[in-house]
Amino acid sequence: MVSASFGDTQTQILDAAEQLFAEQGFGATSLRSIIRAADVNLAAIHYHFGSKEKLIVATIERMAQPIVQAELKQLAAVQAEHPQPTVEAILHAMLAPALEIVYHGQGDRGLTQARLMGRCRTEPTIEPIGAQAFAKSSQTFLTALQQALPDQSTSELTWKFDLVIAMLIRVLCAADQPNAILQDNSPAETAAAIERLVHFAAAGMKS
Repeated sequence: MVSASFGDTQTQILDAAEQLFAEQGFGATSLRSIIRAADVNLAAIHYHFGSKEKLIVATIERMAQPIVQAELKQLAAVQAEHPQPTVEAILHAMLAPALEIVYHGQGDRGLTQARLMGRCRTEPTIEPIGAQAFAKSSQTFLTALQQALPDQSTSELTWKFDLVIAMLIRVLCAADQPNAILQDNSPAETAAAIERLVHFAAAGMKS
C-alpha cells in the first residue's frame, strides 16, 4: 500500500465512502468495502472518523457544505440588490448552485453526489443527517419565500418547498438518462435547465 499524507488519507476514505454510500446506501455499505475501495486499513478509518456512523456524517457534510455556502451567497447577493426579491429570484439562488456544483463540470462524481443527495431524502438512516447538513440553507430560503409570499402559511410553503427540493434531486439523479432535462454539462445547457426549473417551481410556489 502506498503511504498517504494525513489529508490524502481522509480524502481517499471520503471519496470511497461517498461512492459506496451513494450506490448502496448506508446499511448495505460495510466498513470492509470502504477499506478496500479507499486502499486503507481499518485503523485509518477509526483514527480519522471513529465509526461508520461518523463517517457518513462527514461524507454528507462534505457534499453539502459547498452547496449551502453557494446558495446562501447567491441569496444574499439577490437580497442586497433587491430587498424584496421575487419568488423567481429566490428559487434561482436556491436551485442554481446545486446544478452548477453537483452536475456542471464534475463528471461522474457529480452524479455520485446527486445520488447521495437522493439517499438523504429517501433513506431513513441518512435522512436526518442530510436534513441537518442543509438545515441553514433550508430555513433561510423558507424565510425568504415567506416574505415573498406573505399570504401563504408556513406549513403550505414548507410542503411546496419540499416538493421543489424533490424536483431538484430528481433532475440531478436523472442527469445521465436519455430524456434528462440536462443533456450535457455545458454552461449554456445548465443555465437553460435552471431557468426552466425556476419557471416551473415558481408557478407551483405561487399557486
